[in-house]
Amino acid sequence: MRMKDPEAGDGPAPRPLSARSVVLSVLLGAHPPRLPVKDLLRLVEPFGVGGSTLRAALSRMVAAGDLRRTDAVYGLSDRLLARQRRQDEAVRPLTRGWDGDWEMVVITATGRDPAARADLRSRLGELRLAELREGVWLRPANLERPLPAHLNDVALTYRGRPDEPAPRLVSRLWPLPAWARTAYTLLNRAEAAGTPAARLAAYAAVVRHLLTDPVLPPELLPPDWPGERLRAAYAEYQRELAGLLRSG
Repeated sequence: MRMKDPEAGDGPAPRPLSARSVVLSVLLGAHPPRLPVKDLLRLVEPFGVGGSTLRAALSRMVAAGDLRRTDAVYGLSDRLLARQRRQDEAVRPLTRGWDGDWEMVVITATGRDPAARADLRSRLGELRLAELREGVWLRPANLERPLPAHLNDVALTYRGRPDEPAPRLVSRLWPLPAWARTAYTLLNRAEAAGTPAARLAAYAAVVRHLLTDPVLPPELLPPDWPGERLRAAYAEYQRELAGLLRSG
């Protein structure tokens, strides 16, 4: 049954995927993330990418540092391997029961240039922390992962329990209703996609959205939260792509 959310609207249609995006989507879904050219040719053809277009894209991606080439085998660079790990974690986040504690990060470093500040903000977002006010980041301590040691160079990290009630604090940190509306729209769009290219574009949008899921404790989520359904839909699509890889 198609999911409905009366407030979601149609939303922006997913962008058509370039040859680079098709190659990255295929490799990000492959474990291990490296494939010979002959397999890439077979896999990208249903998405409207021809042989000459693929070879040109592969050359550009190697030059840009997106891919590594060993003989006729192409694999993800270290930067994109890190992206694959984040993507895998988005589909299968490791959580634990929440005891009421929060992770807190208070930025103490000063004098950093704009690029360094932007990089730090991006890294904190990838850790699913949210910014309460400038330099103060936090989230419920329900993720089964430590905060990275490098944060100690620029911030104080600790656990505690804010005085503000947790549901009210969550509502200040994350726009949960808007996230859920987008998730319903993406689920409907993925279900309606009728061609391999349309499905790949739809699920590329799904995984981008999953990367922004705060993965909160169930007791702090609104009713009918679609996070698990979105993860299940993308995991099923991953299995579909894996089947294509094995069929070669």
